[in-house]
Amino acid sequence: MKQALTALVLLAALGTAFAQAQPPAAPGTTSAPAAPAAAAAPAPAGGVRSQNIFEVKPEASADPNYANQTNGERMKVQPGNNAPMWRQVGQGVTGYSSLPKSEAPEAGNLIQPFVQYPGSRFTNAGEAWRQVRNDWLIPYGAALLFVTLLALAIFYFTRGPIRLHGQETGRKIERFTPFERATHWSNAIAFVTLAISGIVMAFGKFFLLPWMGLTLFGWITYALKNVHNFVGPLFVVTTVFMVFTFIRDNIPRAMDLKWLARFGGLFGGKEVPSHRFNAGEKLVFWGGVLFLGLFVIGSGLFLDKLLPGFVYTRGEMQVAHMIHGVATLLMMAMIMGHIYIGTLGMTGAYKAMRTGYVDETWAKEHHELWYDDIAAGKIPAQRTVPADASAPVAVRAPRPAEGTSS
Repeated sequence: MKQALTALVLLAALGTAFAQAQPPAAPGTTSAPAAPAAAAAPAPAGGVRSQNIFEVKPEASADPNYANQTNGERMKVQPGNNAPMWRQVGQGVTGYSSLPKSEAPEAGNLIQPFVQYPGSRFTNAGEAWRQVRNDWLIPYGAALLFVTLLALAIFYFTRGPIRLHGQETGRKIERFTPFERATHWSNAIAFVTLAISGIVMAFGKFFLLPWMGLTLFGWITYALKNVHNFVGPLFVVTTVFMVFTFIRDNIPRAMDLKWLARFGGLFGGKEVPSHRFNAGEKLVFWGGVLFLGLFVIGSGLFLDKLLPGFVYTRGEMQVAHMIHGVATLLMMAMIMGHIYIGTLGMTGAYKAMRTGYVDETWAKEHHELWYDDIAAGKIPAQRTVPADASAPVAVRAPRPAEGTSS
């Protein structure tokens, strides 16, 4: 039995060798179709040329001497897998692509050209952006937010909130109209939503991922990314309303310099007199809402691909991301101080934005010049009609004119 099996194997091997050794069939005879010849590789003129690897026959790895091939030998069997080709790729050489350049200008570039962004080494743009993000934006941005929060906490626990020195009179002055409060709160809610989602996306893997786990953290980050993208345009609209609503009372004046020189009296007793908004609030308006807001909004709309007329290349997106990161971190640090003063830092400040009214004593102590204008009749104490009888009734305390008796 064993001898018969051995004979059959030998016969099969001899038949296979005989069939492979036969010459090509003569014209007019029928034979099995020959294997298609390997497609000729296009000349790499002008850069790297694409090639269908499934048309390259035989496979390069089938050569026993594959690992020892020279670049010339490798070019014959794998035109896209040799040192000169990958050297061109690493240098950012643009190759050939059938996609239209107007829609996909970087389709022929696997690796971006070399650049040097602020804070990075001279390397390809993708790696340079990664260095800026990981070596600067993430660590120093987190440090900025932490130091700001720590400073506010230290100030609160050592100095406490800014309280009134006099007794409240019960007479109310309308500080914010319903429209102003709606504008402020819509912008504030949008900002806080963007800040929280941005912090989770940027820093979440350091303080959430370790105890939350990859799956839950992935879902939360994915959801917050979409929330961030959809709330962004809402923040743009509400910021525009904020600027046009409050710009009139935020025009800088000469007495603002005195307020800044004494930090508003924050560290030394009586507050420096100011109009409706003091110099600190004006700095937040002009520096945070308007100046930094322009960079945050412009770069954010670019990252969302909502600005017309751009192709949105990788390099442009990287620059927009770095601008967005720096501007948002500075804006968050500035707004953290504003939130502190408007909630824990000053008694009555949050109530003013929630109800729209402040006591006469509050207005006189914190915004004395604004109160003087109201007392003199230059500004009405009640700018809107109360919706119902239970609403606070604003009163005006006119100051008697000179030469007359009260």
